[in-house]
Parts: sequence; structure tokens; C-alpha cells
Amino acid sequence: MPRRKEDTSVQPESLDLGHLALFVGMRVNDVVLEEIHAAGFTGLRYAHGFVFQHLLGGPRSISELAGLLEVTQQAASKTVAELERLGYVEETRSDDARVRRVRLSARGQAAVDKSRAVRAGLEERLRRSHGSRALEETRKLLADVLDSLGGTEAVRARKVRLPR
Repeated sequence: MPRRKEDTSVQPESLDLGHLALFVGMRVNDVVLEEIHAAGFTGLRYAHGFVFQHLLGGPRSISELAGLLEVTQQAASKTVAELERLGYVEETRSDDARVRRVRLSARGQAAVDKSRAVRAGLEERLRRSHGSRALEETRKLLADVLDSLGGTEAVRARKVRLPR
């Protein structure tokens, strides 16, 4: 007798809050990457954002980046080299010739600006389709949940890491 194919689809409404929030965030990040790639900022990946967040305040050494990202210096150096090849970061002068410091290049800052504009546009789209009140209530609820789970300080200090 032939076996019936089981329906394995998932209804988003049935997901727990953590998964639903994760999947919304992942989709937002996909949309942002798609739009910044279409705008000419090619080669960027989600993980690069974790490096960018630590360069927004100014130049950092590879050692500092490795510590902030909680990765080895080799891993940080490899990512920085990739971002340099793509034109998003550049080496900058250091008082100590043994220390390699990098900063966002003009192209890197432009990618950040474009990303922020895309996120603002996406938020406006959500506001139009769901209403300002619903969006603000959702933001407050998610911020409260983040705080209740002990994640607020990591966000404030820009110490959010890639998922393990």
C-alpha cells in the first residue's frame, strides 16, 4: 500500500515567541541584504554586520576585534581581509607599527547608511500595513521580553554575537 505523504508545513501562529521573533529578524536581515546587494554593495554577509558594529565608533585593532567578537585573532584577521578585498574596511595608521588597525572605508560607511535607510523604509512599510500603534506595541513587547531574558545590556553595549 502506498504511503500517504504527511503534511509537514508549519503555521507561523503555532510557533513559540522565540522562534517567531528569530524568523522575523532573519527575514528582515535577508530583505536588507537583498536590497543593499541590489544597490551595489555586493559581497556582504550577515556576519559582516558584527564587525561593522564594532568599527562604527572608530578604528580597532585586529586583537580588539577578536576580543569583541569572541573569536580568534586568525578568524578576525580573515574576516577583515575579506572586507578589505571588498572595499568596506581599510587599514589606518597606528602609533605602534606592530599593531594593525582598521576602520570602515567610505564604501563601508555608505553600506551602513544604505542599510539604515533600507531598515527605515522597511519599518515605514510595516507601519503602513500594520499601523503605528501595533508596531510600537510589538516593539515594546519585544524589548520587554529581551530585558526579562537578560539580553538588553548586550544590545546596549554592542556585544551581540553570532548565534552559536
